[in-house]
Amino acid sequence: MAIHSDWGDWLPRAVEDADPEGIAVWYLGCNGFVLKAGDTTLYIDPYLGLGDPPRTIRMVPVPFDPADVTEADAVLATHEHTDHVHGPSQAPILESTGATFYAPDDSLAVARAEENWTDEWDVDEDQLEEVAEGDTFEVGAFTVSVEPAHDPDATHPVSYVVEYDGRTFFHGGDTKPSDEFARIGEEYDVDLGVLAFGSVGRIPDKETREPMRTRWYNDENQAVEAASDLRFDRFLPSHWDMWKGLTADPTALHDHVRSFEYPRKLEIVEIGDRVDV
Repeated sequence: MAIHSDWGDWLPRAVEDADPEGIAVWYLGCNGFVLKAGDTTLYIDPYLGLGDPPRTIRMVPVPFDPADVTEADAVLATHEHTDHVHGPSQAPILESTGATFYAPDDSLAVARAEENWTDEWDVDEDQLEEVAEGDTFEVGAFTVSVEPAHDPDATHPVSYVVEYDGRTFFHGGDTKPSDEFARIGEEYDVDLGVLAFGSVGRIPDKETREPMRTRWYNDENQAVEAASDLRFDRFLPSHWDMWKGLTADPTALHDHVRSFEYPRKLEIVEIGDRVDV
């Protein structure tokens, strides 16, 4: 399945042309991000698909065609859901750049057994690397630590802590609050952290297609509980823009965070925006 974007290739070119002093972070909509430090480029959960209409309907543009990415050192997946592990979005990046795909076991099972990345695309088996909680690995200039996540809808979710030159970025995937987060918050000094935020809506069931009350992401109180335990300096909510029926207004979080010590600042961005760490 070919992916097309109304945005052309300006975003991958902007990433390639950037020369950040610290970590540059671009938001791709949904829960996708690109991080760049020095000459190292890291993608986390990039999803360029349209969902499964009329069950899941994408509400934001597709920001680029993955075939237009020519520089990437790694793609990380937080868990096995389609909008986090998606062959048409991610395998072309691996194919054109030689990047390594880092993911927990159940995510790799999707890539190998369900989507056959090594058969459908020019992707080698040695580009697929399994990670688990407690692992730490290097990707160019970045040090990546794998930490637990609590996503009851996933079978093996993880979170990632990405460090470079005294700067720290956290990506929780679709995690809800976790008993592990206080420890993580004490262990790392997180400058910018990402948590999924959304509303509750009626989404057609995957099997019956009957509308069901659905909560996939943190509400305001859950998001602030997790961000507070993780001690984010800056909290960037994600995923609120993506699915029809589950979208939310991230500015509402201002009223929820104002009395807490952490997060110290709410960082509201839209698809295509860059922030620096």
